[in-house]
Amino acid sequence: MNKEEQVLMGFRELYNKMAWLNKVKMEVGLNGHKSSEVHCIESIGRIVDPNVTKLAESLYMTRGAITKITKKLMQKGLIENYQKPENKKEIYFRLTEQGKEIDKVHAELHQEFRERDKVVFEQVTEEQYDSMLHFIKKYNVHLDTEIKKQGIDLKSE
Repeated sequence: MNKEEQVLMGFRELYNKMAWLNKVKMEVGLNGHKSSEVHCIESIGRIVDPNVTKLAESLYMTRGAITKITKKLMQKGLIENYQKPENKKEIYFRLTEQGKEIDKVHAELHQEFRERDKVVFEQVTEEQYDSMLHFIKKYNVHLDTEIKKQGIDLKSE
């Protein structure tokens, strides 16, 4: 296995281990809400005037998938929709108090996981961080280019 394959395999392995390790606490702490729902809640809490298009772009999901998730979240009383007086066509979302609580618990769980993993990150030098961030940025730019080449447009799906 060459170094490129080792890096990609390493990313996949890290992600899978983190997901596995965090899964039980997330399920218990978030009352069994699906990951996609919780991340949608997080995005609604973070994005200014979140609508289906902005959420699809933020979460790398189709508009259809976001529509399904937001309908479920509204049925569960975690979000509500609204319109602006100057734009009656567009529908936006905001968190309800119950949704804010889920978002808060989610953030607290991520903080707990960061604390757990702090021992590793404390050993990383500034230069190593810079190198990793440079690589991640380059890879993201490449993937964005590939997405455009393939004509993938989340806004129209």
